[in-house]
Parts: sequence; C-alpha cells; structure tokens
Amino acid sequence: MKLGWDLKTGLKRYLSSWESADDPSPGKFTFGLDIQVSPKLCTFNGTAKYSCTGQWNGAAFVAVPNSNFLYDKVFVENKDEISFRYKSYNSPNIMILKVNASGLLTSLIWNERSTAWDTYFSVPDGFCLNYGHCGPNSICSLDQTPICQCLKGFKLKSQDNQTWPRKCERSSDCKSGDQFIKLDDFKAPDLLEVSLNDSMNLNQCQAECLKNCSCRAYANSKLTGGGSGCLMWFGDLIDLRKPISNFTGQSVYIRVPAPDQGNKKLLWIIVILVLPVVLLPSFYIFRRWRRKHKERENMETNQDLLAFDINMSITTRTDELCEADGEGNDKSKDSWLPLFSLASVSAATENFSTQCKLGEGGFGPVYKGRLLNGQEVAVKRLSSQSGQGLKEHLVRLFGCCVEQGENILIYEYMPNKSLDVFLFDPKKKRLLGWQARVRIIEGIAQGLLYLHQYSRLRIIHRDLKASNILLDSNMNPKISDFGMARIFGGDELQGNTKRIVGTYGYMSPEYALEGLYSIKSDVFSFGVLMLETLSSKRNTGVYNSDSFNLLGYAWGLWKDDRAHELMDPVIKQDEVSLPMLIRYINVALLCVQESAADRPTMSDIISMIENEHLNLPSPKEPAFTNSKNVNNSSHSNSGTSQFYSVNDLTVSLIYPR
Repeated sequence: MKLGWDLKTGLKRYLSSWESADDPSPGKFTFGLDIQVSPKLCTFNGTAKYSCTGQWNGAAFVAVPNSNFLYDKVFVENKDEISFRYKSYNSPNIMILKVNASGLLTSLIWNERSTAWDTYFSVPDGFCLNYGHCGPNSICSLDQTPICQCLKGFKLKSQDNQTWPRKCERSSDCKSGDQFIKLDDFKAPDLLEVSLNDSMNLNQCQAECLKNCSCRAYANSKLTGGGSGCLMWFGDLIDLRKPISNFTGQSVYIRVPAPDQGNKKLLWIIVILVLPVVLLPSFYIFRRWRRKHKERENMETNQDLLAFDINMSITTRTDELCEADGEGNDKSKDSWLPLFSLASVSAATENFSTQCKLGEGGFGPVYKGRLLNGQEVAVKRLSSQSGQGLKEHLVRLFGCCVEQGENILIYEYMPNKSLDVFLFDPKKKRLLGWQARVRIIEGIAQGLLYLHQYSRLRIIHRDLKASNILLDSNMNPKISDFGMARIFGGDELQGNTKRIVGTYGYMSPEYALEGLYSIKSDVFSFGVLMLETLSSKRNTGVYNSDSFNLLGYAWGLWKDDRAHELMDPVIKQDEVSLPMLIRYINVALLCVQESAADRPTMSDIISMIENEHLNLPSPKEPAFTNSKNVNNSSHSNSGTSQFYSVNDLTVSLIYPR
C-alpha cells in the first residue's frame, strides 16, 4: 500500500472514507501525505486538517505508534515521487489501514487463530490527537490535568470562554533576554508559518530566532542522523502535543519571556525585611526547647541500658539482617550496635560490685548486670591493654560503652558459665550426658563454620578453648571471647604474627612455633576441644607413662584399638553409641594432625560427623604427642579390632552429594 504523490504524472494516492457504513461512495474524510514544507501524514475533513503526525525522522513519522516488530515503514522523497508505504516483515501478517465515516484511522492485523481482524491502533484515539485541540500556543498532554495548558510564559487571552480550544498569548512583549525551554519527545507545532534552513546547526538556529520577535520556536529541520538543519516557527504555535508512551517524539525549543527582574528585587527586599522578624523568635524558642530536650535526654541516657529490651533488639536486628540479605544490597545494618552510657552500665552492675562479678579473663573482669525488666546481661570491663573487639552458636554482643576512659562490652548472659566448669569438675561433669556432649561438639562446629565460611568476613578465633565456650540455660554452646580473633579478607588464607598469644595445649604447631595461623589453627583447637569434651580430661594432663598430654594418650589408645576407653567413665555405657564415639575420636585426631594441610576444614568436619556412612581417612600422628614409644609411620596401626576398623582411604576434600 502506497500513499503520496507521483511528481511525473501528478497522481495523488490517498485513502478515502465511505459516506456512511452502508454507503461506499467517497466520504468527507481522506488520509494521505501532506507535503507542505516537510512531509507528514494527515487525515483531512474536506480541506481542513483533522489529525496530523509530525515530521519523518528517518525511521517513522513523529507521533505515530511504534510498530517496528509488525511492519516496515518506507518513505521516499526524490524528483520522481514523494510517497510512503507500509511493508510487512512477514508475509502471513496481513495489515490494512482504513478511514471510517467519522474520520477514525484504524490499523487492523489479521489474526489467524481467531480468524478475525485485531485493532492495532486508532487515530485520533483521545482528544490530543485531534488537530489543534487546545488552540494556539498551548500544550495538549494526557499526562497533565487539565490536558490543555498554556505554554510557559503564556496566558489565556480571554477568561470568557471556559472550553478549549482557547487562545494563549505571551504574558509580556518580546524583549531582550528572552529564553528558550526545551520540550523533549513532543509532536512539533504544525508547519504553517515557518522558515527552513538545512545548513544551520541548532546554536545558529537559536541565535537567528532571537533576532526576530515573531520567531516563537525552533527545532532541527531534519531528524535523521541525530538531527540537523534549522526550522523556525513564526506566529501562533498550533497542534503542539505530548505523544503517549508508545508514540515517537522530537525535541522542540519554545521561546519564553525572561524572568521579571523587578519582581525578583521586590521579593528579595521582602525576604530581607521579614526574615529577621521570623527567625529571631524562632531561634529563641528552639534554644529553650533544645535545652529542655538535652536535660531530658541526659536523664534517659542514664537509664538507656537499664531500659534496654534485649528481645526486641534481637528481633529487630534479625529482621533487618534478613531483609538486607534478601535484597543483596544493604549491608550497613549488619554493623548496627547500641551505645550505652557509663552511668547506666554502672547502675546495672551495682557500680561493678564484687557480688556481681562472674569472673575475670585475659582482657578484664566480667560482671552480671540486671535490667529493669529483670533480664540479665554479661558486662565485660575491658582492661586498658585490651584490643578486643551472630549466629546461633556465637555469644551475642548487645552493645558497648566507651566513656570516661572505660571500654565496656555488654553480652547476653550465659547462666551456666563456661564448658570447663562442667567438664573438669568431678561432680558437675555427671550433668553432661552423651547427648549433651554431642550437642556441644556439633554446636561448636556450627559456630566455627559460620566464622570461617558464612560470616561476611572470614574470622580466625585463635583462642578456642573450653573456658571460651559458654553454655546457655539449655546447655547449648556459644563461642565467646574474640579478643585475639583476626579478620581475613576474601582472598586471604593465612596470616603471620611475631607476637604469639594463646593458650598452651590448644595452639596448633605452626602457630606456636612459627606464628602462622589460618582456619586450620582453629581446627586444631577444635580437635583438642573434642577430645576434652569426650573424655573430661584436660589436654595438659599426664595420663599414663607413655604420654605427657591428652593428644598422646588418645593417640596411644587409637593405635592399640582401645579408643573407646577415652570416653568419660561417668557416662553410662547403654547411653553411648559406640560407632559414633569412634567416629568422633577419629575426627578429633584428624583435626590435631601435625601438618595443617592434612587437617580437614570445618565443612568437612560437619560432613564427617553427620554422615555415618562416610568412610573416614586414617589420622596421622598428632602434634605434641611427646610419646616415648611412638610409631613413626604416617598412618595408624592397621591391625583389626573387635571395636572398630580404620579405612585406608585418604580424603582431602569432602563434597556433599
């Protein structure tokens, strides 16, 4: 289908409406190319324009619906013809254009599935598509209310007529200092009184327009290739509109009066005179309010810890962290930490009384504090030399106090104190049955796994021991005391220090002898802790004539196929799962091997503990055994035993299936 003019023969091709739905004779509406100044598509009611597009921009006519995926648009302008046609991309897609008796231009696409014509677009479909709907010097846009408004710098010529179209006129006469506002994605005004110069650029076009008070707007005359040339409008601007979202548009620069400098000066005079009158009383009132607010704030600060709701804080922080992790984007909430006043901390601990003192670690004493709602907290008063800085098995840090030279940490209170209080007490260790010890071992493993693998920053504890494992009211373990912990970046695997600090018996050989530490250092400490938990024996004790510590004692039992004898005798035999006991001892011995490379990671350890069908590698001789009759073989004795067997399969990494 082709519309336009054959310049050789003078033939004009256009669509014509029927006179009516029942009368196919030519009606009063036609649709075709208007070649005045710059070609565009128009629907005419007789000789009057009824609805028009904008200029050709090289791909489509401005203010025509985008339809690139349905059909191609071909525009030809040469000495022989000026024509436009639609060309289907896909021959089975049949498209027709028709103009009905009311002047409505409709694009129809044949739907094979429904065997019916589907309407793709109709023009005009809405008031703004009617030619000059709002009148001269106005904008028609369905995005604004009312849809018809005068251009900026223009006003209604008359208030008598309350219905559009209405004429808008400049609010002031043309003068020096006039400016231009840019309207993006608009259908430009109709080309009634215009001047065209294809050799000018936009800057030259603007300068030329400013020379003539009759020039009301300018734009590129050619829209292809990013735009070029100069098109200037003189007189009234007709049919300026904002196309809806799926229509193409162009940029137009509208001339508007300069701001009234006289009004600006008057406004500044008023502001200068009125501002002090308003500000002085306001400042006085604000000072009084601020003083009272400060006094009230100081009173509240003295009770900030006492009135602190721990359960609400935990719930709120957990919700915030879950929300941040779910979106992947806001990690700042992860560092949220309340700051308490020294007065409130002192009040909660009865002025750090000895009656409230729970104990003293390497970084300062710990006190029990009580809040107004009866909740209890642990308060660590850090020594001046201290450099100490969530998961289910990590002690929660509720807040801190840094005031008057004091550095105080407020933790959740652990009523059952630390693991060593139970393990090494002849009476209290009877309270730790087999299931309780298993739960403690698995809980510590989960806590370390979080620090090593799932924490935002990889953390090496460096001082994992029984006294740093706290027990809550349900005897669940929680790792505490991160005073010697070190943070690793994402690509760091090992650190080095010249200052060796830690607890003898729990330190790995590479750390104790060379100052090297990594996640495998914590694994070594965990292995020692496992053996202590299973046996209720301190790692530095002497347990027979052939060994000087718990590691040597456990290794000797393992070589002699008597590893089950390591179990604390206070535990009832019918309560113990012997295969699980042997598996736990095997895992513990893997953790305390001499070479860090031979030790498993915490994720490997959890897989070994939880998967009873997984074949475990045979451990090599532990570090620091100091045994008198040591078998120097890398592997344990291969002799059989009625209690357990050792597989010769070596596993360096374990992957779950």
